Amino acid sequence: MMAMAVGELGLSLKSAATPVAAAAATAREKSSVQTGPSKASASAHFRTRISQKADHRSSNYFGRVLGFGVEAPNTSTSSFSIRASSAAAEKAKARYPGEKKGFVEEMRFVAMKLHTKDQSKEGEKEADVQPIGQWQPTIEGYLKFLVDSKEVYDTMETIVQKAAHPSYELFRNTGLERSERLAKDLEWFASQGHAIPKAGVDGTTYAKYLTELSETDVPAFICHFYNVYFAHSAGGYFIGKKVAKMILDGRELEFYKWDGELFQLLGAVKENLNKVAEEWSRDEKNNCLKETENSFKYSGKILRLIASPQ
Repeated sequence: MMAMAVGELGLSLKSAATPVAAAAATAREKSSVQTGPSKASASAHFRTRISQKADHRSSNYFGRVLGFGVEAPNTSTSSFSIRASSAAAEKAKARYPGEKKGFVEEMRFVAMKLHTKDQSKEGEKEADVQPIGQWQPTIEGYLKFLVDSKEVYDTMETIVQKAAHPSYELFRNTGLERSERLAKDLEWFASQGHAIPKAGVDGTTYAKYLTELSETDVPAFICHFYNVYFAHSAGGYFIGKKVAKMILDGRELEFYKWDGELFQLLGAVKENLNKVAEEWSRDEKNNCLKETENSFKYSGKILRLIASPQ
């Protein structure tokens, strides 16, 4: 636009100067021999320089819009050197699956891939033990599962209460806590005449691992926190209902109940998990994701206490 305006201005000046130039033609011819280039030639040269500058400014403007920087013309070569701006030159960072939605989605994506094909349509692993659908649960095995689970939840809830790291404070009193509810369930089983076992090696080993991890590797501990609580609210709930129908006459245990809407409780925790992860480097996030396999390993051992294969 600016180049066009300046060009038009040059043409109007030329038209206005035509009568004067015609009247003084003879004088200019004589003068040119004595003094060199005419004023008209100088004017034409001046207009050309203005037009060049205007064209350069216009190109520079559109270059900025398109994301390029246009360098000043090299008058010795009459060429332009165009360089990509820093924003355009910077490589787009490769995103991790789920990253656009927040780090919790990244954790969910990794966790689902570690499920077996019989557990989830997103699962990629083949079952290395008898599928859950073929389990034959027993009261004794279920009690072992509940006791070892309580050992893990007791440990998790103690860790966030003590808060060796400030970020753990965000996960106090979330409404997802399970220890008190498990205690009530075990009391009920005792009232029915069942002997309550002590925590087994699977529960105590996992609890010890979590305690050490919480003091030395925050992202790795957060991985376990997420997987333990969120898995229980999904697949764990489904398993609990199935077992209740098979050996408890459909009784719903306190372990599978929450005060308030579960999706709202999970949503609040999810928000805080994303908030904590925003402070992590990409390496720390990857370390957290890598820990998912250990979380599945420890939790899987406790889950398999429910039943022995047929």
